[in-house]
Amino acid sequence: MSLKARLSEDMKAAMKGGDKDRLGVIRLINAAIKQREVDERIVLDDAQVLAVIEKMLKQRRDSITQFRDAGREDLATKEEFEVGVIQAYMPAQLGDAEIDAVVAKAIADSGASGAKDMGKVVGLVKPQVAGRADMGKVSALIKQKLGG
Repeated sequence: MSLKARLSEDMKAAMKGGDKDRLGVIRLINAAIKQREVDERIVLDDAQVLAVIEKMLKQRRDSITQFRDAGREDLATKEEFEVGVIQAYMPAQLGDAEIDAVVAKAIADSGASGAKDMGKVVGLVKPQVAGRADMGKVSALIKQKLGG
């Protein structure tokens, strides 16, 4: 089942179950997907849908930090609920050892020798870990391993 079909089924289940909070979050995801499809005049595949969902997660996490800094625990709690619902549509996250192995292989495959080769390594790693790891952490690891 495609990710969009799963979202649609979950939306129907939330409607039937009367779960208004979950339904609202699923509608937000669907709206973001639809917006990108309309803007780019394409039909998104699962990888592109994951990119949209990943962007939404990043936005929510940033919001949580900002709300906590401003002392708005009520809004931070709401965002955390949304993160929980959105996270359910992401694939299982890679462990540190798995990410380390992917980065090491990419460095070896690309023949990278220093920080100037970081782009090559990121280009090889990104498709392998897309949606399954935080690219900020992955980039920091690559930079560290290349001595940058």
